[in-house]
Amino acid sequence: MERGLFSEEHMIFRDAYLKFLDKEVAPYYEQWEKDGIVPKSVWRKLGENGFLCPWVDEKYGGVGAGFEYSVVMTEEGARRGYSGVASGLHSNIIVPYIDSYGTEEQKEKWLPGCVTGEIITAIAMTEPGAGSDLAALRTTAIKDGDDYIINGQKTFISNGINSNLVIVAARTDPAAGYKGISLIVVEEGTPGFSRGRNLEKMGMHSQDTAELSYEDCRVPQSNLLGAEGKGFYYLMKKLERERLISVMGSQAMAEAMLEMTIQYCKERQIFGKPVSAFQHNTFKIVEMATEIELGRVFVDAMIKDHISGIDITKRVCMAKAWISEMVNRVAGRCVQLHGGYGYCEEYPICRFFRDVRVHTIFAGSTEVMNSIVAKMMGI
Repeated sequence: MERGLFSEEHMIFRDAYLKFLDKEVAPYYEQWEKDGIVPKSVWRKLGENGFLCPWVDEKYGGVGAGFEYSVVMTEEGARRGYSGVASGLHSNIIVPYIDSYGTEEQKEKWLPGCVTGEIITAIAMTEPGAGSDLAALRTTAIKDGDDYIINGQKTFISNGINSNLVIVAARTDPAAGYKGISLIVVEEGTPGFSRGRNLEKMGMHSQDTAELSYEDCRVPQSNLLGAEGKGFYYLMKKLERERLISVMGSQAMAEAMLEMTIQYCKERQIFGKPVSAFQHNTFKIVEMATEIELGRVFVDAMIKDHISGIDITKRVCMAKAWISEMVNRVAGRCVQLHGGYGYCEEYPICRFFRDVRVHTIFAGSTEVMNSIVAKMMGI
């Protein structure tokens, strides 16, 4: 399918990124899955090769590249099933908060390290009692002299173990509802900031996901990101891109699973003929291919509009709900077509099946996406 998104330069970049994955990720990924974390040295290698935050302005160490380069890396990492290498979360979702809302001093201090991989970022929104409903968060940041004193608990924080720079959503005005939420940057080593356990998850085993704790954590007011009380607005603004990145990964994984399943079904013999030769199986494959094709057209249209600055809020919520559910349908059918081998870890489809399950949950659950779209439709 001709996508019309990429130039020859983008394709050269894609080849370079694939070679990096072959050399620096593929030989070690299974061990990282067992270890439950990706070594920090990999982040520095990503930075050395220009694969972290390429969109950052040159004066902060980036190359000012377009969003298409982020699309390339998101898709190729997803197609390979390397969900644990959460560099896309860092590059495309978290660091843009600093770029968009940070002061010049903050950008000069943090962005260069984000590009080189010396700084690994996380964003701490979710709490034990507040997930998709961010207005319910309880973490507080109360002024004391020139500082904020942060108290609260965060959970399900991606890059929670590896990160050395965390953007924390906290209430600077506990009585002001969602208008009292601010974003404050907490650096590694700050007294009162501690990490809990690396959570054991169903899938994405090598992607470190942690509990974070703030107990009388004293942070200078100069670490406030943007304006006080604007945190909820900033989060809502950036969630559009976060959901687009999520959808891009889901779509690419669906395409990869279909490809590996077609190959398997052509080669695997049962009752003297290929699995794909049975009409029931053929129809299942065609049904998946049709849904995946529909998803690709939808995703690429949103990518183009996002690059052009067109608001995709409603459509990306629709896509986040539909495509994340679609990739899970595809995963289930592909495992079934693999038979017993689909249940074995030596076959990639097994890991894909585990990893995609969370796609209907993170970046806003299917139910929350449907609720947002319903409100936008006036129903």
